[in-house]
Amino acid sequence: MKKVFTIGSATMDVFVECDSANIVSVCSKQRNADFMSYPYGAKIDMSNFSTNLGGGGVNTAMNFAHLGYDTSAIFKIGDDIYSKGILEEFSHTNIKLENIIQDKTLSTGFSIILVSFQGDRTVLANRGANALIKEEDINFEALKDANLLYIAPLNGESNKILEPLVNFAHKNDIIVCFNAGTTSIKQGFEYMKKILATSNIVVMNKEEAMMCTGIEVRPDTKTEHFSQDVVHPDIKAMLEALKVSDYQVIVITDGSKGAYAYNGKKYYFCPTYKSDVVSTLGAGDAFASTFCAAMDRTNLDIGKSLMYGSVVSASIVSKFGATEGLISFDEIEQKLSICSDYTYLEV
Repeated sequence: MKKVFTIGSATMDVFVECDSANIVSVCSKQRNADFMSYPYGAKIDMSNFSTNLGGGGVNTAMNFAHLGYDTSAIFKIGDDIYSKGILEEFSHTNIKLENIIQDKTLSTGFSIILVSFQGDRTVLANRGANALIKEEDINFEALKDANLLYIAPLNGESNKILEPLVNFAHKNDIIVCFNAGTTSIKQGFEYMKKILATSNIVVMNKEEAMMCTGIEVRPDTKTEHFSQDVVHPDIKAMLEALKVSDYQVIVITDGSKGAYAYNGKKYYFCPTYKSDVVSTLGAGDAFASTFCAAMDRTNLDIGKSLMYGSVVSASIVSKFGATEGLISFDEIEQKLSICSDYTYLEV
C-alpha cells in the first residue's frame, strides 16, 4: 500500500445556513464577482446549523484514507475543546497521527461557514495554530517513507515551511501534489515559481490562478464569445504560465463549470458531475486529493482523473459537511459506469 502524507489545516467548522442571505452579482468588462449579503443591523433566524471537522489537512487525509491509502496527517492544534473534538473524530479512522503537533499555548483553528441558498459559502476563519507550523515541528525523517506528499493551503507563518517541504520531497523522490493557497500566492509569482518547479501536480481554483498569474478571465462581449471555446483562451494562458517544469500537470478548477488541466501537450476540460448541492465546503479538497490519487490509480490518465475528482466532489457537495460524502474508488467507478455519457474533452 502506498504511503501518503498530508499537511495543512485542522479546524472545527460551524455551518450556518440562512435563507435570508442575498447573492449580489457585480459585472464589469474585466470580470464578474458575486457577494453574499445580509440586511445591515438585522437579527436573522438560521435555517440550519451543524458542527463538523474540517480544514485542508484533515479533509484530504480523510479522503486518501477512504481511497485505501496508508495515510499520515500533519497539522497543528491547541489543547482545548476543539482539539479534543478533532482527535476524537480521528480515533474512528486508521489515519496515523504520530506527526501532528499539539501546542497548549495556542488555540485550535475554528471556522464559521455561511452557506447560501445556492449551496455556496463564505468562510470566516480563525486560523489559530494552523498559521503557526514551524520547520522544527516537521518530522522529516518520517516523511522519507512517503510516496506522495499532499500540501494543502498553508496560512500565515506556516507558509514559511513550504519551500523546505517541497525541496525535501524533491530530493527524496517523493511526488508532490500542491494545492496553492492565497498566503503563498501573495508572496508573488517569482516566489511561487520556486514552489511550482518542485511540484508534480499543482491545483488552484480560477480565482487563485488569476491572482497568481495576473491574468484576468474576460467575459463575453458583443464581438468576442469566449464561452464557446472548450477552454477559454485566458484559462489556457494561466495554465501555460503556471507550468514551469516539463513533468508537471497543472489543474485549474472553476466551480460549477468544471475543471481544466494541462500537461504541456494537451488541454483538458471536465464538466462537473451532476448532483444536488447542499454545501460546497470541502469540494475543492475532495477534487484535488482525488485527482492526485486517481493519477496513481489510472497510470497518469489526466482526463479520467479529472472525472474521478469530479465524482467525489459531487458526492461531497450533496452532504452538509466537508467529509460526509467521501466514497471509495469502487464507488467512483460504479457511478461512472452508470453515467456512461459523462466524459471529458481534450484539445
